[in-house]
Amino acid sequence: MVAHISDFGLAKILSTDKLNYSASQSSSLGLRGTIGYAPPEYGMGSELSTKGDVYSYGILLLEMFTGKRPTDERFKEGLSLHNFVKTALPERMIEIIDPILLQERVKQGTIIGITLGGNIIENDRFLQCMNSILEIGLTCSTESPSERVDMCDVVTELCSIRDQIYLTRL
Repeated sequence: MVAHISDFGLAKILSTDKLNYSASQSSSLGLRGTIGYAPPEYGMGSELSTKGDVYSYGILLLEMFTGKRPTDERFKEGLSLHNFVKTALPERMIEIIDPILLQERVKQGTIIGITLGGNIIENDRFLQCMNSILEIGLTCSTESPSERVDMCDVVTELCSIRDQIYLTRL
């Protein structure tokens, strides 16, 4: 069995006849979800949806691969984790990736002193995979729910990236 993180439980089926539960009972402030991971539409009173879960998943991906929390002090005054990653890709990707993820490459000497202006990212399958993962995080965490990707497509893409990473180890 393999576990996949894809449901944050925010998009609950709200059945008034079974539980007599309303969406407004989930929070006295009207915001449902964890600060930093809750999609913008929840702050405006929108109904819970699977698109909200997709947003949360995207933020989680960005956090895991940058090592930066969405509630970090640097993300104030209009800057967000999403925008931080978006403005860095692809040219400054190495600057934003969690250094722990690059340790093996640094030990091998393949990343020391690299600047990504040029075709270096195109010639390194591992960096291509990191870029693709961050792009998935961005497409999941777009502000507009209608522009967010479906989780089935995310799983397909991530499986493809996993297979490419395994090829780099051979």
